[in-house]
Parts: sequence; C-alpha cells; structure tokens
Amino acid sequence: MPQARPRVFDLEVIVDFVFDDDLLFIQLRNIGDQPARRVSVKFDPEIRGLGGRKPMSKMRVFRNIEFFAPGKEISVFLDTGDAYFRGDQPKEIVATLAYTDAQGKRRSGEIRHDLRIYADLGRVRPAGA
Repeated sequence: MPQARPRVFDLEVIVDFVFDDDLLFIQLRNIGDQPARRVSVKFDPEIRGLGGRKPMSKMRVFRNIEFFAPGKEISVFLDTGDAYFRGDQPKEIVATLAYTDAQGKRRSGEIRHDLRIYADLGRVRPAGA
C-alpha cells in the first residue's frame, strides 16, 4: 500500500492578494472541503487601503467570519496598483490566519506575501483612469 504524501501546506483557509487590471484585492478563501468557523486575519505590518485611508485589519471580514463555507471566497478591494505601489504601503506582508476547523480544532498559520511581484506588471488601465 503506498504511503500518503505529507501535506506541505496545512491551512484550509488562506489569504491571497490578487492583482487584476491594475486593481489590488485581498482574497480570503476556504480551499478545504469542510466549513471553518471564527476566521480571523491579522496583517503585519498593518496595511491600509483606499489611498492609505482605510486600515484593513479593522474591517469585520478580517476580524471574524463566524461561518466560512467550503469553497467560498471573499474579495476585498485594497487599492489601485498605481496608488498602492506609489505610496509608502508595505510590500512584504505576513498574514496570520486563525480559525476553528470542522472538528473543533483551533488552527493558525502564517502566509508571507511579497507584493513587489505585481509592481512591474503591465497595466491595461491608464494611470488615473
């Protein structure tokens, strides 16, 4: 009988950054096949959206999602790429996730992101549009 391969990544709820047509989004996803409960995300350093005016960690969606269905994803607009990369926003971010899995076990982990990978990508939308 073949041995099961160890899981390299053990989180079933993830946070990712999506860059699309010069728009930057934070995306929460339940990539598992079971619901998650009491989901929270903290960003280090703190990131601010909408031209630096909105502290993202203060949004309810990052403080507590009481029930997060399997396969569900939530996208939150962060900023335009032009505004984010031109400003003094952090480019290297650690997202710390915590949630309770379907078996009642509290799980947590960190995902490191380097947003500089998006800074050099071409833009379809002209700056200021």
